[in-house]
Amino acid sequence: MRTPRRTLALALAALTVVGALAGCSRADSSAAPAANQGAAGEVRVGFFPNVTHAPALIGVKKDFFKNELGATKLTTQTFNAGPEEVNALLGGSLDVAFIGSGPAINAFTKSKGAIQLVSGAVSGGAQLVVKPDITSVEQLKGKNIATPQLANTQDVALKKFLAGQQLTDQVKITNLDNPKTLDAFKKGEVDGGWLPEPWASRLVLDAGAKVLVDEKTLWPGGRFPTTVAIVRSEFLQQHPDTVRALLKGELAAIDWAKANPADAKTVVNGALKELAGSTLSAAVLDRAFSGIELTTDPIAAEFPQLAQDSVTAGVVKSAVALKGFADFGPLNEVLKAKNLPAVEAPELTK
Repeated sequence: MRTPRRTLALALAALTVVGALAGCSRADSSAAPAANQGAAGEVRVGFFPNVTHAPALIGVKKDFFKNELGATKLTTQTFNAGPEEVNALLGGSLDVAFIGSGPAINAFTKSKGAIQLVSGAVSGGAQLVVKPDITSVEQLKGKNIATPQLANTQDVALKKFLAGQQLTDQVKITNLDNPKTLDAFKKGEVDGGWLPEPWASRLVLDAGAKVLVDEKTLWPGGRFPTTVAIVRSEFLQQHPDTVRALLKGELAAIDWAKANPADAKTVVNGALKELAGSTLSAAVLDRAFSGIELTTDPIAAEFPQLAQDSVTAGVVKSAVALKGFADFGPLNEVLKAKNLPAVEAPELTK
């Protein structure tokens, strides 16, 4: 039986409406998640087994993070250097990273703004340590100097320094995991390293190196952001309460460490034993801690220079605009609750 034209037209119209509704439904299911979904079920945090990551080590070992996170599960992962941690963050296997300032900037650039700087963690704690017979910068010519990883914070610092001394093409740079640098230095395979703590102290006290350059001397007031905290922007938008809880835990860890310096060293040493398989001598611990400042202050004023340093070091071709790089809203709420001054950085925030 032939279908009347009017009936066929109505049927086709109905199918069109159904298809349109189905299409809307599919679009809705793939739409961006709601801005704030409350506390996260889990937060994945990365950091290094280094003294320069003491706030993270203490925050985990003393349960400062756990106590603030409540029902949110804390999952942690450790890394040797920033670039590999950035890959984990951009790959979606990390939510929050304690990381060097250079890789933090590079993560922001590489992700086209999908990473936010939310806090500082540590200032200082990086030195160029060398064989005792190297007594001047000029004597670095022809030498082999180690850094933890290509394009990591210390790698950028060394390359920027060498460029300023017109030594860029006259010094060999070898990228080695920090423990391997200690072994290589003892064997005479490298002549020194631009290293974070405790590795600078280990080369000095355990292997006879001497300090040629303390990075503090290269920055105004001796302060520069060695370690900061960054977050995936999507995670920050979806779970601001969780980010705020982590930062509250970080501040609690820093306050406790400042009030209990001997205990803080013991806790960090225990964490290093658990994560890296060995502890530090009391002398190395004391020297490493003497060179760092634990602080949530990101030292934001230095980031434009840090971005330019990556260009000087050849890591990127041109300095990135850092507008929108930072979101200090959660941190400032935590600081306000403690009657502490807010972080103001209009050149970095939206």
